[in-house]
Amino acid sequence: LSAAVSFDPTLVEFDYYKFILYFQVLKAEYFSPWRGEQQMYKLDIGWPKTPEHFTGQTFCVAVDSLHGLVYVGQRGDNVPKVLVFSEEGYFLYAWNDTVEMPHGIFVWNTATGSSVWITDVGTGKYGHTVKQYSPLGKLTQVLGTPGNAGSSLIPLQFDQPAEIFVEETGEIYVVDGDGGMNNRLLKLSDDYKEIWLTGTNGSGIGQFKIPHSVTVDAFGRVWVADRGNKRIQVFDKVTGEWLGSWSGCFSEDGPYSVRFTPDYKYLIVAQLNINRLAILAAPPVGSIGDCAVVHSVQLADETKPHLVDVDMRSGAVYVAEIGAQQVQKYVPL
Repeated sequence: LSAAVSFDPTLVEFDYYKFILYFQVLKAEYFSPWRGEQQMYKLDIGWPKTPEHFTGQTFCVAVDSLHGLVYVGQRGDNVPKVLVFSEEGYFLYAWNDTVEMPHGIFVWNTATGSSVWITDVGTGKYGHTVKQYSPLGKLTQVLGTPGNAGSSLIPLQFDQPAEIFVEETGEIYVVDGDGGMNNRLLKLSDDYKEIWLTGTNGSGIGQFKIPHSVTVDAFGRVWVADRGNKRIQVFDKVTGEWLGSWSGCFSEDGPYSVRFTPDYKYLIVAQLNINRLAILAAPPVGSIGDCAVVHSVQLADETKPHLVDVDMRSGAVYVAEIGAQQVQKYVPL
């Protein structure tokens, strides 16, 4: 308000000007979508303990909250494609078999064990597939037709499948693909049959341009990072019905990754081209409404956050950064 004090206080216009200026200050402070007055996360500078194990481009990360493990998918020649760390940051082991170009990774825990799902966008004999592994890297299931891109459902085919989300029931959501012929969201049963499918190439309701990440909330909704259209679209997980979309928060850069915090109050979104994590207020049951960014974490230039995952026990956020070729851990305050 310092600009207002030089005015003659006896003028009628002064009070009006002061009010308008004060309102603008309030608007900038409290309504700006990128306000940073509330720090929600801090970088864990001690994770991992041995960052030299990152020898390729780190494209994806997945947290096994039940067992305290963190899986990292990386690309490159003559590098291990999957690295496994403890949640404390200690390197445990790596594996490489039948993984060509990992794009997305997800850990599925059940009462009987754990498995690791990887989407492979390679163009060789292992590519265009979604694969399930044991925690030690034994291949147990392959979805898609290895080495062959396509759109068929019988037999199942993918073209550069970007990411997978598996519910506790075993039902699977796949966003397909990362720049290929398909722009679709596919839900599969626990025996890998189509339940519903939505999406074609375009910018209309239910259409996609590079669906890049998918997650499911606690209220029966599927959230998709529609990267090329710079928006998030939301669908009913039972029917596949379109429920709404968010675009107002993504004018600078589209969303690359979507994950919820453990309490489902916030949605963590990675924006690669502006090196930023956005924390959005997640709506409860009911209308999707408009997006609102409550906080953001600005990363260093050229970090390029690609995909993230959240520890659903501790709330820690792990960020796979293809520019920095590392994974960083942010812990909630």
